[in-house]
Amino acid sequence: MLRLLLAALSLCIAAGTAAQPSADVAKKPAAAKPAAKAAQPKPGVRPAWAELTAEQQQILAPLKPDWDTLDPDRRQKWIGIAKRYPRMKAQEQERVQRRMQAWARLTPEQRRQARENYKHLDKAPRPAPNKDLRQAWAEYQALSPHERESLVPPASTDPRRQKH
Repeated sequence: MLRLLLAALSLCIAAGTAAQPSADVAKKPAAAKPAAKAAQPKPGVRPAWAELTAEQQQILAPLKPDWDTLDPDRRQKWIGIAKRYPRMKAQEQERVQRRMQAWARLTPEQRRQARENYKHLDKAPRPAPNKDLRQAWAEYQALSPHERESLVPPASTDPRRQKH
């Protein structure tokens, strides 16, 4: 449960970080080259999309455009999720699909940042066992949208957080 929350938090942080304009990127037009390089298909990396079963292709459909650029370890991770998918409850399947779609929308740089954030959070000290994380999450969920919004740091430049 904690790892899922940490992973979700990592994705949110990465998306927010990537949404902020970077002075380094603006000054260095060559900074886009590593992302372009990452988008190149990796020759000979298996399994290729066509080698997946029809069921795996259906489950992993949001990843199809990027499948050829994924490392073998990442492909195996997603294949493992596809194998577990039929045994998941409908609610879990919907959550997996939403997260996969969100992941597919991230740029390679945002994905790299999300992975780094996850590694950092995974190494962070765990809360004391006597603290009930589920209770804290339930309390957060019970907050009104306005109260949740007040918990967001005011310096956020994420355009999705700005009110129109």
